[in-house]
Amino acid sequence: MDAEGLEDFREFVANRSSALLRTAVLLSGGDRHAAEDLLQNALIKAAGRWGRIEEPEAYVRQVLYRQQVSRWRLKWPRREVSVAAPPDPGAGAGDTAAAAELRLVLRDALVRLTARQRTVLVLRYYEDLPEGEVARILGCSVGTVRSTTHRALARLRALAPELATLGQETVQRPSRDFGPVETVEVRP
Repeated sequence: MDAEGLEDFREFVANRSSALLRTAVLLSGGDRHAAEDLLQNALIKAAGRWGRIEEPEAYVRQVLYRQQVSRWRLKWPRREVSVAAPPDPGAGAGDTAAAAELRLVLRDALVRLTARQRTVLVLRYYEDLPEGEVARILGCSVGTVRSTTHRALARLRALAPELATLGQETVQRPSRDFGPVETVEVRP
């Protein structure tokens, strides 16, 4: 890699590594150390091909997804991670207690999903990719993505029933036949 390419790579890492790390954390089920390893391996692969990559972020994300798929295919047992100090308390300083609690419930539920289910949910809902793109990235059919998404969401609902009410609100509106007011559940 020449000096200009090295500077471009360093700038890319400085600007995009935090967003890429958030995706890697979600893919690894909240294990920050595994996410850092995942991202570092993806960046190493990108550095080796830097001069030939047209869209660096898309390339690194693709490597992240494929490495995560390889990891869950190995079916290694999950090990508990011990840390010397608790996580940084300033990470979610502006959150309300209810939002923080909900985030913890969601994280705990996601960790209890299989790696494949978690990966599909991250790609579909966090990365907001269409089913066809997720299927292409994971090397499976669209039907497999749909069924995995369906099963993963059903399992999430079973593991954390409090997530079922997330984003729902009730609205009272007059009924169409001029009868009494009906309560309707609205989903975003």
